[in-house]
Formats: sequence, structure tokens, C-alpha cells
Amino acid sequence: MRNKVMPLTRWKTAGAALAVLAMLAGCGSNGGNAEEQQPDSGTEQALTKVKVVLDWTPNTNHTGLYVARDKGFFAEHGLDVEIIQPGQDGADKMVASGAAEFGVSYQESITMARIADVPLVSVAAVIQHNTSGFASPVAKGIDSPEKFEGKTYGGWGAPVEEAVIASLMQEKGADVGKVNMLSIGDTDFFTAVQRDIDFAWIYYAWTGIEAELRGEKLNMIYLTDYSDKLDYYTPVLATSEKMIADKPEIVKAFVAGASEGYEYAIEHPDDAAEVLIKAEPDLNADLVRASQKWLADKYQDDAPRWGEQKLEVWTNYADWMYEHGLLEGKLEAEKAFTNDFLPDKE
Repeated sequence: MRNKVMPLTRWKTAGAALAVLAMLAGCGSNGGNAEEQQPDSGTEQALTKVKVVLDWTPNTNHTGLYVARDKGFFAEHGLDVEIIQPGQDGADKMVASGAAEFGVSYQESITMARIADVPLVSVAAVIQHNTSGFASPVAKGIDSPEKFEGKTYGGWGAPVEEAVIASLMQEKGADVGKVNMLSIGDTDFFTAVQRDIDFAWIYYAWTGIEAELRGEKLNMIYLTDYSDKLDYYTPVLATSEKMIADKPEIVKAFVAGASEGYEYAIEHPDDAAEVLIKAEPDLNADLVRASQKWLADKYQDDAPRWGEQKLEVWTNYADWMYEHGLLEGKLEAEKAFTNDFLPDKE
């Protein structure tokens, strides 16, 4: 798997994708195409087929889903879950249109979708705190946001990128106008920082861990070190309001199975890594194992249970987006997420 700069790819076609989503909202989704699978002879209970679409190529953000599928947790809740990769338009469109019942999404993209009247809902936070940040080789000396001045940032030209960089730089009295913004598309992070750019926005759990394995030291500037409002949920598991209204029992079963899968990954990261490696043999096995260990205590972190979401996190980030001109209206944050389908903590 090529190690692209994962966090920002979703912004690459955000405008076009949201336009399509808005049209879908007007037409209405079919609420998912979940269908009951006829049992084989001797089978006690039929399983309901559902699809969950990933946000990106498989990685350790997704391990709990693979564990839930391959360890039988989804089946124990009556589901036959197919894990699929997103099409060109992305996971959100597939969930909104009913092409998939569930998807891996992000707080920011669900926020943008809901402002566009697309009723997507986050049903669980995969990782409790934002682990993304701006990375650069140590040799470049970029160890604080003010040192972005005079440097080249590599991204996709989305407004949120400059807004986040500006927000961090302003904390240090620096000027984002002195940063050279370069679109690098899908160029591999390690190639880009050697050839074209000085820093980029990454998930440490994947690109940062790969750097460790390569023996390449990075300076990492985490968003959460500079603003509480940038501690948002990324990624999340999402579905549609129609799915929740029409098939709540399937939503509950899916979230329960996923919860068991991620709890298993928390408690047994080594074994969970092997599940992902077996399911997706093209992945770098050493990277999966190391990344899984790094993420194991990040999934739930300080939350009372895996998947728990707070209203203030949704409100804070939506307010930040609005203040920085990234939203055309205010978010009704209480409608953007729910904890109702998470299993009760024993």
C-alpha cells in the first residue's frame, strides 16, 4: 500500500461530493439495501446482509470492523457484513444514497454534509481524540507553527487546510500568507518531502509509524496541542437518518458488533493486527503490527466506553469551521451524532 497523506484526501473533491449529496438529500435515500440472507439447511438463524464502506484503503483505523467480521461478532448479532472500499465519490455519498448502510467518515465531512441538508449521522467515534498533525523531517527544523513561514506545505488546496494552518500559526503570531501552499495530489508523503515540500498533514498512526520503521525522524505538530476546538472525531462510523428511523435494530446490531471488534483490538492488538493482515495481505505487515500497538489505547482513550461522543466536541469544531468561513450555516450538533446505539457499559 502506498502511504499517501490520508487525512486530507476527503477534501480533494469535497465540493463536488457535497453537491451530489445535496441532490441525494432532495431525492431521499432508500435507507440502505439490507436484505435477509436465506439460511442454509441446518442454520438456526438467517443473517441480514449489510455493507460498510471504508473511507480509504484498509488500515488500522478499520481493524475493529475486520475483527468483528472475521471473529464472528457481527454474525452473533445477526449480520453478514461486507466491507467494501469507496468509489470515486466516497463513502458519504454511498451511505446517503443507500448504496451502503454504514460507512467510515469524519466529523468534519458529516458536519459539511448536514449543512448541505444531507442527513448523515455519526453512530460511534472510532478514535476518541484527533491524532492527526503536521509532519516534517527533523532536518527541516519545523518544530513549531511559526516555523511554517517560508516553507512549502503539500496538500490538496482545500480551504480547511489553510484555515487550520493559519489557526495554529496565529497562536504564535505568525503569518500564513508566508506559507507556500502546493497541491501534491496523491503523491506519497516520503517522496513529497524529499522532492517537493517541507511539511504535510498526516495521521501519525500510519504515516508516522511508517517513518519510525524507516528510521526517518519526524517533527510532529499535533492539532490538539494548539486548540481544543481541533480535537474532533476522526474517523467515525456513520449511517443515515433514514436507516436509523426505518431499521434501528440493524443499526444497533452493527454498532454492537463493531464495538466488540474494537474492544478486541484494544485488548489484543497483536492478534487484531494478524486479522487485518490476513484479510488484506497486500498491506505492509510490519506497519500494521506497529500501528496497531500504537493505536490500541487511542481508540477509547479517556472515554467511558469505546465509541462515545460528546456534544461539546461536535459544537466546538462546528463553531471553529463557521468562524473560519468553512460553513455556510450553523450546525444542529445534537442531530449530527448519537450514542444511543452503543452497548451499555457493564
